[in-house]
Amino acid sequence: MARTKQRMLDAGVDMLMITDPANMNYLTGYDAWSFYVHQMLIVMLDEEQPIWVGRGQDASAAEYTTWLDGGHIIPYGDHYVQSAVRHPMDFVCDLLKERKRDKQTIAVELDAYYFTARSYMQLTQGLPDAKFKDGTNMVNWVRIIKSDQEISYIKKAAEISEKAMHVAFETINEGVRECDVVAAISHAQIRGTEDFGGDYPSIVPLLPTGEKTSAAHLTWTDDRFKHGDPAIIELAGCYRRYHSPLARTVVIGQPNDDMKYVSDVVVEGINAVLDAVKPGISCEELEIIWRQVIERRGIKKESRMGYSMGLNYPPDWGEHTASLRPGDRTILEPNMTFHLIPGIWMDNMGVEISESFLVTETGCKVLADFPRELYVKPNIRLA
Repeated sequence: MARTKQRMLDAGVDMLMITDPANMNYLTGYDAWSFYVHQMLIVMLDEEQPIWVGRGQDASAAEYTTWLDGGHIIPYGDHYVQSAVRHPMDFVCDLLKERKRDKQTIAVELDAYYFTARSYMQLTQGLPDAKFKDGTNMVNWVRIIKSDQEISYIKKAAEISEKAMHVAFETINEGVRECDVVAAISHAQIRGTEDFGGDYPSIVPLLPTGEKTSAAHLTWTDDRFKHGDPAIIELAGCYRRYHSPLARTVVIGQPNDDMKYVSDVVVEGINAVLDAVKPGISCEELEIIWRQVIERRGIKKESRMGYSMGLNYPPDWGEHTASLRPGDRTILEPNMTFHLIPGIWMDNMGVEISESFLVTETGCKVLADFPRELYVKPNIRLA
């Protein structure tokens, strides 16, 4: 909270309105599936506690999960929910007017998934004397360096991702439906380990298959796997909203020469990048190392090759801060966590092999212990 307020002070902001549920969780602990309706955390420079504003029936969730006292949990009535004649931001405007805070400089998360154009319109119309600024990612940049407690959560998430990927490899086979593989993955993600259970991940398991491996973000169908099919498996373990993503590519039967070649290049590139990770190196320097490896082997990649990740809610486990790509001069520091996913997608096939890693004092630690290779599934025909 202190670091967030310092960023507010540096930006000349009196008040920060937070609608990103991950940022609400980070600052207060708030955790509920209530982000489908409007909710907000209002941080003020001159008040120790922020104000949670949300739907009336979710106020008890704030009482259970946050450290806020009752005077800072302020619900709005259900007649504001999905109404054509009133809006929850009208309630927020009235609240700030009552507290004589309607003429302050206010930052809002303009590019957050859960802050709508209508919300902004209602706020600016309802608070005509306030000055609005863009507060997008103000808290996200505070989150980029993890505490030891957060690291312990992410390491547990990595154990879950290992288990889920093992289950995926065990389940996938010729004749098996894609949906049945994903069902097994999801069961493993939620069940977790014998010592701790899992949480729901921010992204469902991704499973493009066959020629559709050329598309990065397809989910699953009820089609059955065929001999020779490649499949990309991208998933994440999640523990207390902290993620550790992992991606691998599997082939049922024998991979063709292109698949083997591209996967070898991807693994070579990943190894080179991981060897180079250390405090003081920049995101774009890591991308240059990757690009030199793959271009030497005749392959080009236009999209970014990784991003900071950790605490989040649907629809993304990324933090929306640092990216491993050209032009990003963010300097790596200890206790940053990244998902390194340099996928290669071509016209009729694709390969994804990824690692989540923790920046340490001297280098990096790969979070999941799983073979970094193209996985070839022995062909076992099912009756």
